[in-house]
Amino acid sequence: MDKQPEQNAHLSRRELLKSTAAAGVVLAAGIEGIAAAPAADNPIHKENAKPGTRDWLLTKTDITANEPVELGRSPRIEGYCSETSVSASETLKIMVSTNPVSEFDLEIYRTGYYEGMGGRFMKKFASVQGKTQADPEIGENRLRECQWEASVEFEIPQDWLSGVYLGKLTAKKGSVQSYVIFIVRDDRPCDLLFQCSDTTWQAYNSWPTYEWSLYHNDANGYTGYKKRKKWSTDANDTGWVSFDRPYANYCQDHLVKNPKSVGSGEFLLWEFPMSYWIEQQGYDVSYISNLDTHRQLPRLQRTKGFISVGHDEYWTREMYDNAMAASEAGVNFAFLCGNSVWGVVPLRPSAQGQAQRVMRREGNFLGEELNKVLHKRRGTKPKYPAGPNAALLMGGLTAGIGGGDWTCTVPDHWLYQSTGMKQGDTIQGLVGWEWHGAPARELPGLEVVAEGPMMPKNKQYRPHAATIYKGPKDNIVFNAGTIWWAQGLSSPPGHVLPAHNHAKPQGPDKRVQRMMSNVFDRFIK
Repeated sequence: MDKQPEQNAHLSRRELLKSTAAAGVVLAAGIEGIAAAPAADNPIHKENAKPGTRDWLLTKTDITANEPVELGRSPRIEGYCSETSVSASETLKIMVSTNPVSEFDLEIYRTGYYEGMGGRFMKKFASVQGKTQADPEIGENRLRECQWEASVEFEIPQDWLSGVYLGKLTAKKGSVQSYVIFIVRDDRPCDLLFQCSDTTWQAYNSWPTYEWSLYHNDANGYTGYKKRKKWSTDANDTGWVSFDRPYANYCQDHLVKNPKSVGSGEFLLWEFPMSYWIEQQGYDVSYISNLDTHRQLPRLQRTKGFISVGHDEYWTREMYDNAMAASEAGVNFAFLCGNSVWGVVPLRPSAQGQAQRVMRREGNFLGEELNKVLHKRRGTKPKYPAGPNAALLMGGLTAGIGGGDWTCTVPDHWLYQSTGMKQGDTIQGLVGWEWHGAPARELPGLEVVAEGPMMPKNKQYRPHAATIYKGPKDNIVFNAGTIWWAQGLSSPPGHVLPAHNHAKPQGPDKRVQRMMSNVFDRFIK
C-alpha cells in the first residue's frame, strides 16, 4: 500500500454535508451495554454442534519454509473455482491441474468452530482423473488468465449452510496437497454479515511464478519490496489480475510463513481467526464475498451488522456506494481491519465472457481534496479520478505500515465495559502491520476510543486511531483500524501468527474478546 497523506481538516462543503447526513450523535461514554446472548436455535449454533474434524488441514505440500519464494505455487496439484461465491442449488466448477498427470481426491470442508476442530467434512470426489493444464500466456497489461477445463462440477446442496468452504486436493502420485476456496452465500436475515476480502486476496496473488500480483511490474519487480525508481503517474499503476487462476502461497512472506495455507488466498491468515471465534460464540452469521458487496445492495441490508476483516484493501466504487447506502439505512458496521477501502478496482469480464473476473488498480478512495494533497506531495498528476473519501464511511483512513500497541483513551466508554482497561493501558502488538488513523473529526459526534504512536516513526505516517460514530438510524460504525484485530480473538487450527519488524500480535486476549462482544451485542440489541 502507499503512505497516507495527512487528513485535510477542510473537506469540501459537498463532502462535509454528505458526512453530516451520514452520521449522528456519538455514543456517550459510560453507557452500560446489555449483553445479548446468541440464540441457541440459530443455524450457526446448530451447525457447530455437528461433528468436526481436523482432516481439512494439509499435511504435505510442494512448499516448505526453506524453499525459495519462486516456489510459492503447488504445481503437482493446484486449482481454482469458477465462482468466488455460490448459493445453494447453483453449480460450481473446480478446475484442477496435476503435473505430473495423476488421479486426485477432492474433499470439501466447511470451516467453523466445531468444538475446536475448525472444519466439518461435507463431500468427497474420489479418484478423479487429473491432467496437466497449461500456464496461461502473458496477455495485455501483464494479465495471466487461465482457461482450464473443469475437473469437477457439482450443484451446491440445499442443506449447505453459508460459510467459507475449503476444497482439499490430494494427488495420488506423491500425496501432495493444496486448497481451493469458495463461499456459500444465502439471502436470509442474519445478525452479522461477514465479508471475505477476496479482491485483496487476488490483488496479492502472485501465481504462477511469484511475479504476477497486482503489485508486480516489469520495471521494478515487486513494488512492495523494491524501492521504486520513480512514482508512476498514479500510485501503483498496475496491470490486470484474474480470478481464473490458483492462489499461490501468500507473497508477503516477510509477515507470515504458512506453506500449508497454499490455495486458500489470505483466509487462513486474516479472516479465519474471526470466523472461528464468531462461530464459537454462537453468533448468527452469514458469509459473502467482496463481489457480493459489489453486486447486490439488498444482501447488505438484510443484516444488523456488516463486518470487514483483516486486509480489505481493494474495493470497487459500487462496493463503496452499496456499503454507504446500507449504513444510511441503519446497518451497523465493524471495520476490524487496516489499509481498508484504499485502492479503487474496476472489474471486467474474463476472456470467456464471465462477469467480474478481472481487475486492476485505478486510484484511491481519498476524495478529490485529499487526492490533490497526495499527488502534490509526490509531484505527480492523477491519472484516474479519485474515489469517494473512505473516511466518510469508516471514520478514518489508512495511515501507515509497521505497528505497535493498542492504547485505551476512554476507559469509561461502553467499548471497554468489563475489560478492566484504564486510561493509557495497552494491548501489546495488536496494531499492524497496516493501520487506520487520521480520524474524520468532521463526522458529527465521532469519538476516538484508542490512539497511540506506531513504529517505525515516519513523518508521513499518522498515529493509530480506533473510532466509533453513530449513523443516521442510531446505528454504530466501529473502526478498529488494524489488520491484526482478529489475532486477539482466537488462534484456530492451521493458523500462524503474523509478525513485523516493529510489532507482533500476542494471540488471543480476553480484553479484545470482550470488546468484540460489546460491539456485536450492541449491533444485535
